[in-house]
Order: sequence, then C-alpha cells, then structure tokens
Amino acid sequence: MAHIEARDITLVYDTPSGSVPGVRGVSFAMEASEFLCIVGPSGCGKSTLLNIIAGFLAPTSGEIRVAGQPVRGYGMDRGVVFQDFAQLFPWRTALGNVAFGLEMKGMAKAEREKIALEQLRLVKLENFAKSYPHHLSGGMQQRVAIARALAYNPAVLLMDEPFAALDALTRDDMQRLLADVWRETCKTVIYVTHNVAEAVYLADRVVVMTPHPGAVKTEVPIRLPRPRDPLSIAFLDFQKELLRLLGQEAGRHG
Repeated sequence: MAHIEARDITLVYDTPSGSVPGVRGVSFAMEASEFLCIVGPSGCGKSTLLNIIAGFLAPTSGEIRVAGQPVRGYGMDRGVVFQDFAQLFPWRTALGNVAFGLEMKGMAKAEREKIALEQLRLVKLENFAKSYPHHLSGGMQQRVAIARALAYNPAVLLMDEPFAALDALTRDDMQRLLADVWRETCKTVIYVTHNVAEAVYLADRVVVMTPHPGAVKTEVPIRLPRPRDPLSIAFLDFQKELLRLLGQEAGRHG
C-alpha cells in the first residue's frame, strides 16, 4: 500500500467574481520514506495542494489518503514547515518552540525537553536551546521549525518552500542538512519548491505541475546517487530536463 495517495484532487474557490479553480484532477502516490518534490510555475497551486495534504484545506472533490486512511483534517501524523520565519513563537526559546507539540500532547516537562533537545541536536542547534527566535538567523530559525515538526514524530513531513527566503549559501547548507536529517529519520517528505536545482538535489522523484489551475504534467524520477554533486553532468542534465518541462508549459500559456 502506498503511504500517501492523492486521488483526483480538485479544489474550487468560491469568490465574489465566481468560482476559481485552485488545482484540478491531481493524482499521485508515494511510498514510505520517499522524498517527493513538487515543482511548477508560480500560482499553479503547489502550496494549495500541500495544504490539502496537511488537512488545512478540504478538496472540492477527490481524496487524500495517508497510510490508507482518508484525511479529514489536520493530524499529528503530518508535520508541516512553512517558508515564513514568523511560524515560531517569539516568546518561546528554541527549546520551548520544539517542545510545543509535545506539551500540547500532555507530555511531562522533563520528557518533552529531553526529546526537544535531541531534535535540536539533529539539526545542529543544541547550543542554542535557550535562544529566542530574534537571536537566531533565518537559517537557524528554519532549523528550529524543522526540529519542531519532527519532535512529535510524525510519519510525514510537509514542507512549503522552507528555504526560499534564505540567501544562496545558507540555502545550500540547509539543503545538505535536510538531506542528512531525512536519511537519519526515514520520514516520508513532500517538499514544494520553485527551484529545480533544489528539487534535483533533494528528491527521489519530482512531480511537475502545469500552470494554474495546476494539474500533474509529468513525474520525473531522479536516479542519482547520494550525496549528490550539483556540478556533475548528470545533475545538470536532470536540471535541464525539469527546466525544459516547465519552459514548455510557460511557453504554451505565455
């Protein structure tokens, strides 16, 4: 059984101007511990689709299944990391932020802080456990957000362009860190990005979406050994293939 299944997902927004489609007829399946990237033109519905999988939005038609069970709303089996640095609670330390989900589950303080510190160690921030978000760089804040999403041990990690606001060097570091964390935790990951090099670096498979309203154009397996070399000919060939697929779509609708 596939770990995650999207079955003919369509979302239509009702607006004062009439119905506006968000995504249409999206279907794909993925196995446990697979790393799937979703790429597509701006406004094609990548984030909308991720929010449907997270359970924050209900599709107009179709169904999401996680471990065989239909998604009926947000659940603790799915951890979510957004792009916005403001997703952290400014009044909580890094440790307090990471422990938040465990606190909501009623876990005793000593146990939840022990787990939170382990997750901070995983993202190489154990020395900043007592720091508040405003004392941390953007990349460090995103590492705290990843640790928080992992702390209550969800089976699935959903990530919506989490490194898009970072500078290029920090972004490269974060991609390497995420690849290491994924290898160590074996989570099932769905990662939305508009950066094709990032998709090739991280993904087992890339879902390419059409322009708005987004549908699945094709899927591209990334058959490269890990860790990946972004300067290798094979890496650049996959990057060119994704750009070609996205460029064809842009040209057709431009």
